[in-house]
Formats: sequence, C-alpha cells, structure tokens
Amino acid sequence: MLLRALGLWLVLAVAETVHGILRVRFLNRKVGDRRARQIGVVSGSLLILALVWPTITWIEVRTSGDCLVVGLLWSILMLTFDFALGRYCFGFSWARLTADLNLRQGGFLGFGLGLLFLAPLIVASLRGLI
Repeated sequence: MLLRALGLWLVLAVAETVHGILRVRFLNRKVGDRRARQIGVVSGSLLILALVWPTITWIEVRTSGDCLVVGLLWSILMLTFDFALGRYCFGFSWARLTADLNLRQGGFLGFGLGLLFLAPLIVASLRGLI
C-alpha cells in the first residue's frame, strides 16, 4: 500500500508543480502573486481530489487508519518537496515559504496540506471503500 501511495504522490507532485507553473504564468499577471497563490490552493485541492478519486482503489486502503497514514505520508512529502523546490530551485527565503502557511499573511497552504492529508479518507469514504 505504501509503495503505491508513494507512486501516486509522485504523480500528485508533478501535477501540482505543473499547476504552480501555470498559475505563475497566467494567473499572477491578472490578480497578483498573493491572490494567485490563494486561488491556487483551491484549484490545487480540487486537482488532488480529481487525481485521488480514480486511483484510491489502486492504493488498496482498507481502513480509515490506512487513509490517514497515506495522507500523512503525502502531506510530509509534499511540504518537504514544496520547501525544497521553493528554496533551492527558486531561491525563495524561508520567510516567503513559511508565509504561505500563515493565515495572517494570506497564506492558505495549510488548508491545501490539510486537504491532502484528508484526501484519501474523504475519497475512500465517498466511494464507500471504508
């Protein structure tokens, strides 16, 4: 189960990276960086749910505990990936990266990570798998 979950996380990471590139390329120009990042959390969350929906049976989660383990794995990996990409590829400061998690600074990334954590549980429940 965990190897399959890791495989799907790779797909999610690629999809979210492309999503982020498209957001910066098109949406930032229209609404500004901060607002685009906020909108991106919503559209990125929908993208995650759309990718998890058809693949949750392939992962073979059997219990809500399995779902939470998979969600925790995905959340930790995605936060690590996001910070590493932002810091080492794009040169963002740690303050800029952590601002995405701070609601007071307009950051909604925490909501996105929360949804990523709960996505296997939400989808498995809606599909009647657990």
